[in-house]
Amino acid sequence: MTFMKFAAATAIALACLGAQAQEATIRKNLAERIPQMPKIDEVSKSPMAGLYELRVNGSDIMYTDAEGNFLIQGNLIDTKLRRNLTEERVEKLSAVDFDALPSKDAFTIVRGNGKRKIAVFEDPNCGYCKRFEKDMQKIDNVTISLYLYPILSADSTDKSRNIWCSKDKAKAWTDWMLRNQTPAQAAASCDAPALARNVEFGKKYRITGTPTLIFADGSRIPGAIPSEQVEEHLAKLKN
Repeated sequence: MTFMKFAAATAIALACLGAQAQEATIRKNLAERIPQMPKIDEVSKSPMAGLYELRVNGSDIMYTDAEGNFLIQGNLIDTKLRRNLTEERVEKLSAVDFDALPSKDAFTIVRGNGKRKIAVFEDPNCGYCKRFEKDMQKIDNVTISLYLYPILSADSTDKSRNIWCSKDKAKAWTDWMLRNQTPAQAAASCDAPALARNVEFGKKYRITGTPTLIFADGSRIPGAIPSEQVEEHLAKLKN
């Protein structure tokens, strides 16, 4: 190894040690000073000099200085590029691999050629979901993977089971959500483990409300967004 290569390798090693010591200082000081603070998953440098990003609870973002003397909760904005860096980071952290979704625990609704894909987590007792479903009728040429996500009440689980156990799941779902036709009572012999798996999946990926949309690129949007916004996002994926 030449002297220049040795010097470069030494510099990298020292930098790594310095970064580790910096992270240890931040973790130690914040843990001692704010005992109720969530466990820090990751410490990394932010785009702003002297500011460190703290990732907690999987995808929540906070900021601190090099000594952990100050804690900031809020958005970091790049005023030059007019970008919300915190929002972009959270979106990246909360992305879900579309191909890794448990498709066996969903049923599909196909409209038109079905070429465009979207997954939706919904509770049958969610009023916002009913409004969303009515508006989604405007979306064509799409395959919707519908994940029943009963988190609002015990009755949500009962309704979800009745829908899941129906001979035509998609029809039972749309009859209920669009026409308020109560799904037929499921047979006692019908088991629906998919519902529990969906809830566990949602906890793992922090799906806290319904509806929650997941697009083919892994991005997700919570809430009953208008069909125009759904179309805009689907259009972007074709580019």
